Amino acid sequence: MLAGVVCAQDGELAAKSHRAKQLMAEGRYDQALQLYRQLVRALPNNPGLMTDLGLALDLSGRKREAIRQYEAVLRLDPQAYPALLLLGIAHLDLGEPATALRPIEAALKLDPESFEAQEARAEALLGVGRAGEAVRAFEQLAHRDPANPKAWFGLGLSYDALAQASFDALAEVAPGSPYWLDLVAESRLETKQDYSAFFFYRQALAKWPELRGAHAAIAEIYRNNGHADWAAIEEAKERRLPAPDCAAHPLECRFRAGEYSDIISATESAHSAEEYYWRTRAANRLALEAYTRLNELPPSVETHELRARIESKRRQYAEAAKQWREALKLSPGNAHIRKELAIALFHMGDLEEARALFDGLLQLEPDDPDLNYFLGDTLLNSQNPQQAIPYLEKAIRRNPQLLGAQKSLGLAYMQTGQAAKAVSHLKQALPIDEDGSVHYQLGRAYQLQGQQELARVMFARYAALQSEQQAENRAVEKEAALTPPE
Repeated sequence: MLAGVVCAQDGELAAKSHRAKQLMAEGRYDQALQLYRQLVRALPNNPGLMTDLGLALDLSGRKREAIRQYEAVLRLDPQAYPALLLLGIAHLDLGEPATALRPIEAALKLDPESFEAQEARAEALLGVGRAGEAVRAFEQLAHRDPANPKAWFGLGLSYDALAQASFDALAEVAPGSPYWLDLVAESRLETKQDYSAFFFYRQALAKWPELRGAHAAIAEIYRNNGHADWAAIEEAKERRLPAPDCAAHPLECRFRAGEYSDIISATESAHSAEEYYWRTRAANRLALEAYTRLNELPPSVETHELRARIESKRRQYAEAAKQWREALKLSPGNAHIRKELAIALFHMGDLEEARALFDGLLQLEPDDPDLNYFLGDTLLNSQNPQQAIPYLEKAIRRNPQLLGAQKSLGLAYMQTGQAAKAVSHLKQALPIDEDGSVHYQLGRAYQLQGQQELARVMFARYAALQSEQQAENRAVEKEAALTPPE
């Protein structure tokens, strides 16, 4: 009789397991999750079922719970490859690449040929700022599977990171140099800021008259804005420039020859402005080549993410939101995409839909500091400061370094008549105050607390920042004009 009961239980559990696998294959993760919870209760300390439960939690958006489940598996079996890899990927999905790297590399030691583990390691390397290693890792992945969009997207992002690091170094050693001015102009042109690009190209040419490519870029700007006659003059100037002196400037000649990878290798230990300049330009070209390969593949989450990023850089948030929606069609329920869509909606002023998305994501990850900040800031901008406060407070408890959340919480306290509470948060946000508004609000908070001298200091700093802002606005107005060729 007892044997019959055991067999019946085994049969029931096997049926549940089979049904749970079916539900997972159909993308019905919440339903599968309930069955896996029952199975793990019935068969505790079963690494396979515990991993399946973790995966169901993971795919249903409950990544923190999934992480705890994978960690429980690894306490039973530290060499469990699926749990190691899934643990690392879950941390990556939560924006924690440094934490992700250790389990991913442990998984890769168990299966060095795993494409998925190699891909996860490449993403983690990029996330922790090891762009050179990420480039090599993604290059290997693209060679192994040229039809894989993640490999080309990751390679493009890695080269972008290399270019940014090189440009930052150039800005340290030679700010305002013609090298720096030319790269700023190029970036403005890429984001359709024609007038600003024109301004910086003109400044670069004033310091480096033989700068190749600048006259051609100005010609493009003229032509785009209906000045074909001016464009012809600039094109003629470009043609009259002498050929580069390859003995004195070998990197330029290698760039003109398309030897971009060789330039990256040759400038590994760059220290001069010229080296940083050509390293940045070479990395930018290699990123473009990777993105071109990506766009040649069938539509994917990565192609839409790339287009969304481009539109966001141009501040075309409505277009970015369209691309995120297309990505979401290909990966329904993807928390990263939903978050990015919500951010785009926030920037385009659709606060109601942004709020709904952030709220839904927070139900899955209630302790996530970024999501609490985003929802709190959305509520604040929707004129609901009282509702915003609990979310902003939670964001700061979880991550006090979120200076945007510190600022928003200070403003929310001021708007609800809690000046004493606002002071410490507004003080924390002073480093990100570009227009003086935080100094002004802090001055008001001090004033309401009867601290007149501290208020006076803040108001004086506010006035100084406003003056700087006005000077910058005048400079922008100066940029916003196309003048004839000189």
